[in-house]
Amino acid sequence: MERKSFLKAGGLLALAQFTGMNTLSALNALGNALPPSERMPVLFVGHGSPMNAIEDNFYSRSWQAMGKTLPRPKAILSISAHWLTNVTKVTAMKQPKTIHDFGGFPKKLFDAEYPAPGSPEMANFTKELVTHSHIQSDESWGLDHGTWSVLLPMYPAADIPVYQLSIVYEQPPAYHYEIGKQLNKLRDKGVLIIGSGNLVHNLGMIDWSGGNKVYDWAKEFDTRFADWIMKGDHKSIMDYQKILGKTADMAHPSNDHLLPLFYILGLQQKNDKISFFNDKMDMGSISMRSIMLNS
Repeated sequence: MERKSFLKAGGLLALAQFTGMNTLSALNALGNALPPSERMPVLFVGHGSPMNAIEDNFYSRSWQAMGKTLPRPKAILSISAHWLTNVTKVTAMKQPKTIHDFGGFPKKLFDAEYPAPGSPEMANFTKELVTHSHIQSDESWGLDHGTWSVLLPMYPAADIPVYQLSIVYEQPPAYHYEIGKQLNKLRDKGVLIIGSGNLVHNLGMIDWSGGNKVYDWAKEFDTRFADWIMKGDHKSIMDYQKILGKTADMAHPSNDHLLPLFYILGLQQKNDKISFFNDKMDMGSISMRSIMLNS
């Protein structure tokens, strides 16, 4: 990352706080200090099993290919289904730890590390961008498996700064959607924003037989959402629980893995092209369908 520009940005923010500079003026100054970049795409990634991080399979190979073909980010902001908080937080440490937030997997997975640096400067800029929610800096979290299990295959060198934004679980879809809208400027500053969850996620109904079974309700939910996304029908997506009823309840007994999608849809611009990748069902009740928005 261009360290001098970020130091300048941090200095401008400190100056604004010290002198009482108008918030909007401070934000504009801070944004202008960060160098412009090629407009970055936005991803919603179905991360599925943590084992995808270390296995050679369809999903990990897809992530590897994306890491080689996407424009190289200056930083990565991950919004993971696995960091749920009472207030919105952003990681602001220089060196986030790798969090192994799972159990029952092989030692090889627990030995996996993703030692990417953090980005306190970009975290600061993100805090200033979002006015829809008060964001607190966090020095204790790190990178959970919703983040590093995808980034390990995608950017194995772990040399791109990574930071995370938390999710306030109790808030409705519109809340997350509005925060997503306010993150839009990050795309022009070289930040790759990734929402990491699953379009269908019901662990209690997983088919462990290894067959190709797909539940009807899982297929219906995945298909309806794919149709709404392609049509840009965000209203139906916001009202999905009312429209899909029991199908929605089966697809998401708790909607933590769906919430990252609302941030990504909030980031969508009129000229963005929508494409799907990894559009497969896994173990009957997990949709790995992933989305890229690219202008």
